[in-house]
Amino acid sequence: MQNKSKVLDKVEYKNFGRADEVREFSKGRLELVTIGGRTVGRITLQPGWRWSESVQPIVNTKSCEVPHFQYQVSGVLKVRTDDGAEFELLPGDLVNLPAGHDAWVVGSEPVVAVDFQGMLDYARNR
Repeated sequence: MQNKSKVLDKVEYKNFGRADEVREFSKGRLELVTIGGRTVGRITLQPGWRWSESVQPIVNTKSCEVPHFQYQVSGVLKVRTDDGAEFELLPGDLVNLPAGHDAWVVGSEPVVAVDFQGMLDYARNR
């Protein structure tokens, strides 16, 4: 007889390869997984992607109004805030980015990032 762990009864695990929802947009793909009562998103952005060209037409806002708490897995993402500050996110970086920004892929490598806060309404027509 195999012992059943009470802890294992509470373990929840999922995989982005079997996401609960997938959103595709120009030069980008968002995979959403809900786990532990929270929605986590993995976003893949191809070279040439820019928020103001690929997502702005979907959401019809001046800039990205979604705050992000994300981990950069690969690629280089340049961000410009509404007040003009610019910085680059590199693999291994964590960012807590408030709403009000544009962003674009730099170089020829896709950007992959995991966002723990702002993807529930990302790239969704309001």
